[in-house]
Order: sequence, then C-alpha cells, then structure tokens
Amino acid sequence: MSGLTVEEQIQAVLDEAEPYVAGHGGSITLAGFEPETGRVLVSLAGTCEHCNLSQITLKFGLEEALKQKLPGVVREVVPV
Repeated sequence: MSGLTVEEQIQAVLDEAEPYVAGHGGSITLAGFEPETGRVLVSLAGTCEHCNLSQITLKFGLEEALKQKLPGVVREVVPV
C-alpha cells in the first residue's frame, strides 16, 4: 500500500471488511484519524449501530487488521 496516505490505507482495510459487515446489515465508515494518538474514528450504522457484538468486531477484527497493516501507526479503533 505504499504511495497511499494513512487515511487511504485505513479506508482500504475498511473496504476489505465491508462485504462482511454489509452481509450482517451494517456499515462502518471512516470518520477520521488522529495521527498524534493513533486513533481511528469510525461511525457505525445499520445493525452495527446497536449490536452488542460490534465492539468485538471493532477490537478483534478491524483494529487488529489495521494494526497489522499499519504497525506503529494505528493504536486503537473508536466508534463515534
């Protein structure tokens, strides 16, 4: 993913997760990135918005994928 901005790289990971999330009736949208803290801010919609498992999906799915793709850059995924 060289040549892409951090936000573009984050969006690429979100795009990879989209079919899975959409298959469950939800969506996750990039709301922002805080480079100073390494926090990725996401907006949850559809079934994700009120799902009890969304935190698990964010922490153990999306956050781990982002940490692997952008080590040392992404530290946390936070819903807003």
